[in-house]
Amino acid sequence: MALNIADLFEHAADAFPERVAIACGDRTATFAELERRSNQLAHHLAAQGFGAGDHLGLYSRNSIQAVETMIATYKLRAVPVNVNYRYVENELRYLFTDADLTGLVHERRYAPLVEAVAPDTPAVRHRIVVEDGTDTACASTPYEPALAAQPGGRDFGERSADDLYLLFTGGTTGYPKGVMWRHEDVWRTLGGGIDYVTGEVLPDEWAQSRRGAANPGLTRLVCAPLIHGAAQWAALPSLFSGDKVVLLPRFDPDAVWRAVGRHRVQVMTIVGDAMGRPLIEAYERGSYDATTLVAISSHAALFSPSVKDQYLALLPNVVITDAIGSSESGFNGLAMITRDSPRTGGGPRVRGGPSTIVIGEDDRPVAPGEVGRIARGGHVPLGYYKDEAKSARIFVEVDGARYVVPGDFARLETDGSITLLGRGNVSINTGGEKVFGEEVEAALKSHPDVFDALVVGVPDDRLGQRVAALLQPRDGAVIDFAALDAHVRERIAGYKTPRSLWVVDRVGRAPSAKPDYRWARAHTETHPPDWRASSGTTGGGVHAQLPG
Repeated sequence: MALNIADLFEHAADAFPERVAIACGDRTATFAELERRSNQLAHHLAAQGFGAGDHLGLYSRNSIQAVETMIATYKLRAVPVNVNYRYVENELRYLFTDADLTGLVHERRYAPLVEAVAPDTPAVRHRIVVEDGTDTACASTPYEPALAAQPGGRDFGERSADDLYLLFTGGTTGYPKGVMWRHEDVWRTLGGGIDYVTGEVLPDEWAQSRRGAANPGLTRLVCAPLIHGAAQWAALPSLFSGDKVVLLPRFDPDAVWRAVGRHRVQVMTIVGDAMGRPLIEAYERGSYDATTLVAISSHAALFSPSVKDQYLALLPNVVITDAIGSSESGFNGLAMITRDSPRTGGGPRVRGGPSTIVIGEDDRPVAPGEVGRIARGGHVPLGYYKDEAKSARIFVEVDGARYVVPGDFARLETDGSITLLGRGNVSINTGGEKVFGEEVEAALKSHPDVFDALVVGVPDDRLGQRVAALLQPRDGAVIDFAALDAHVRERIAGYKTPRSLWVVDRVGRAPSAKPDYRWARAHTETHPPDWRASSGTTGGGVHAQLPG
């Protein structure tokens, strides 16, 4: 079986060619159009010498051309590489070099940065520019003429389940790392090749397209940018199954709700609170038609109980799914929440996916009630690109089987469910106690005056680290620090409460909505806190606001 991303898409294009595949802005493309244009781009790339194993950067916001570029690259057995469109010159130089790019497809708006790094990245031997309404000068080959000069037929060689899927992480705690997967493994993990609930394996490469042909298909709106793995794996399996995928060039809450009504969206995919909260509050302010919406799926970031409650109050018939996972592990578990579901505090509490376990420091499964690291076996990645040492550190052997352990900490509950606590590499060690920021953030964001929050550890002479938070107030709100402290202490243990607070205009986040810890560190190092605990306070006591 050719369990390959390009093959899976081609099966769908053959099964329902006239069905709408993609909508973005004012444009739509049927499966037949997406297939033809992807073939044309693949032929252009092949004519420039691109083939199996070549790495092609995709430097773009969401667009139909971005999807065409991904599919065309896979058709040639080449490897698309996601480029974060917020990167500055030094970050682009690093990524272009570290990822071994030999080609690049970019929007015209990014031409100045592309031209600036070109002298230092000579391996990028061919560039293609997509028009986006800007008029910046650029030496790259225009996208549409490149396609128009090529045939639209499908005449490519056989592909393999072993072809490489490469996803670069966001780099929020350091330089981005490329995570390598075999096509079959990432499809079995994220692309629908295994039923997330039952663990049942799809029998063959035509199963999704057969199922799609027998049904009219859903309409799914993907809010995140395609430079993020969560967006790619919301869009690709939808295409494999004949669903219509709706994209937006950039995240705008009101534009999202307009798209829901215009396209009669049934399923919306978001990335945690950073998208979820502005979306539901825009819905509350506006007058939007969301009557077709039946499910909201969040993954890859904290989706706080308080924000979920906002959705269930305003959209009581919607089912919320909250999935946990990472670039390194893929899917780890899923929770389904309705208006009648029992409420839990803190991080997401999910049913573990197939081959998901929690292990202790001895690499053995923990007992119920204990905290450990999430590990997943079965179809796992190959490791990090060009980093054998880091690759070796994320794999362990448990009972003779290979598991990937990316560093997420969790508690195994007595009923067998798993509560995600947070990433170990950003946990805070304060006086010997380990604090996971996401739990504290959920408590902070449950306060009515806090719109967004990011929790970090800052140096402390006595405790080693103290818990700190950067707060974005709601518009027009003035945070009462004493009231906020009391509110948080009702929800989490005293040693977890922030001892330093900074008020910011906006919490720094990547385009994917994941937290930008480098921004947070820089802000706490260069600005005095707006509030801090009085000296000698640990689990309780009097707190004082700083002057100014």
